[in-house]
Amino acid sequence: MGLRTPLFAEHERLNARIVPFGGWDMPLHYGSQLEEHHAVRRRAGIFDVSHMQPVDITGSGAGSFLRRLLANDVVKLKDPGKALYSCMLNDQGGVVDDLICYYRGPERYRLVVNAGTADKDLDWMQAHAAGFDVQIDRRRDLAMIAIQGPQARALAAPLLPADCRDAALAIAPFFAADGARWFVGRTGYTGEDGFEIILPAEDAPGLWQGLIAAGIQPCGLGARDTLRLEAGMNLYGQDMDETVGPLESGLGWTIAWEPLERQFIGREALVALRDNPARRDFVGLLLTGRGVLRGHQQVLSEGRVVGEITSGGFAPTLERSIALARVAPGLGATCAVDIRGKAVPALVVKTTFVRHGKPAQAF
Repeated sequence: MGLRTPLFAEHERLNARIVPFGGWDMPLHYGSQLEEHHAVRRRAGIFDVSHMQPVDITGSGAGSFLRRLLANDVVKLKDPGKALYSCMLNDQGGVVDDLICYYRGPERYRLVVNAGTADKDLDWMQAHAAGFDVQIDRRRDLAMIAIQGPQARALAAPLLPADCRDAALAIAPFFAADGARWFVGRTGYTGEDGFEIILPAEDAPGLWQGLIAAGIQPCGLGARDTLRLEAGMNLYGQDMDETVGPLESGLGWTIAWEPLERQFIGREALVALRDNPARRDFVGLLLTGRGVLRGHQQVLSEGRVVGEITSGGFAPTLERSIALARVAPGLGATCAVDIRGKAVPALVVKTTFVRHGKPAQAF
């Protein structure tokens, strides 16, 4: 038996199919993964993401500590509630984890790290906290619910506490409203608008039930994966890990190279790779032949293996098979994928396939 979130009884009540994920027992779907996917694209869906781990970083050295720890630079966070996405790297430039960092005010930050890496992440943070006046507080007392879709914010707003409701409706994307007990971020992992709400664990079942009563579809891990893949969002452990860094995972935009004197962990390795002409590219693939793209399938060009799919599957919004792949530099506009020994043709495209319910590019 794995760990269970404060909403586990709700998933059982809804007859969810429960599967192990990152050490947790989580809902894969509540009957139809396809219906859940379309609900998010067309209206709104809710996800239990309480397996994700909030970590509060406080103290006079919090900012300096995070500037050393993260490849992105928290000095960009000047307004309370502002968030940034970053990778936390090892000395070799590989990704220890990818995370969101919120600025809550002077000397106060909140990180949200991945479920399967949380223990490792906390050990890594503690190991590098020496010399900084910083407190690292893993918030096991909190739960997290994501509401995603074009109607998500409007449907969820009546259920927000009065002390943060208006602020939550007013914030721009990648900001958060900080209430007395609830923390409401306008962030997500689906390519749609919505909220990610961090709240006391005891408040989570009531919110979950209220959202369902408001007509929002409960969604599991299956739909979350197809939605993030369509949006071109990386999954830790598949698209990057401790052996592969952001430059070869389509995440070069998350690295803050300036100022030059900021020596974040992994910088030296990234600089060497940045100037290496053999550095691999991270691309999107759209299958034009018959079949389904899956992780670890080989990418071919003129009969030669030039790379590998990291994430792949059927895209319900496009009704096509798509993938993210790491390939040798200079791959042209077309390629093939080895599917059960057959070279099936595919287009090489941008990694974002769907945004706000519509194709993000012409296919």
